[in-house]
Amino acid sequence: MRDADNIRAVESLGVDWMGFIFYGHSSRNVETLPSYLPKDVKRVGVFVDEDPLTVSLRVKQFGLEIVQLHGAEDPRYIGRIRALCPGITVVKALSIASDKDLDKASAYFGMVEYFLFDTKAKLAGGNGVQFDWSILNSYRGTVPFILSGGIGPEDAARINAFNHPMMEGIDLNSRFETAPALKDVESLKSFLSQIKN
Repeated sequence: MRDADNIRAVESLGVDWMGFIFYGHSSRNVETLPSYLPKDVKRVGVFVDEDPLTVSLRVKQFGLEIVQLHGAEDPRYIGRIRALCPGITVVKALSIASDKDLDKASAYFGMVEYFLFDTKAKLAGGNGVQFDWSILNSYRGTVPFILSGGIGPEDAARINAFNHPMMEGIDLNSRFETAPALKDVESLKSFLSQIKN
């Protein structure tokens, strides 16, 4: 998110978190502070192998409560982020294409509050492509996860039918956009009403 009016409109839908992408290779990259930042949702900063000092700067500048790491960040890196950003919630994104990809999660147990299970692809997120969610039946970790990867307006029934005891939420991004970083508010509103029902 980066457009003030769009931020306000999406915030009014009652979402829990709102993401701000700080990655120069992304079409959704946030380069300047929007004139409005959400007050009623948690602000998430999305980073890809970013220098920890830069992450801490963005945390302060944007009032971030959560950092979402989409690169090759290891537990040592996460320790540095925690030292620089006391009290921050950390989400580690893992790219999933097979059961073996879930094995990577164990290295982060005790280090992160959430995983974000996304589709394995060339780009670091925002690909609009889904992976086989049945792979997650093999996940036995104690860290809750957010389901990501190409979830779109037509997926409400699939989301409602998908059950996993550690799933805490869903990530809605590229399939709900009219342009990069600009959300289709009516589409989101309709989808969220179907999920809540």
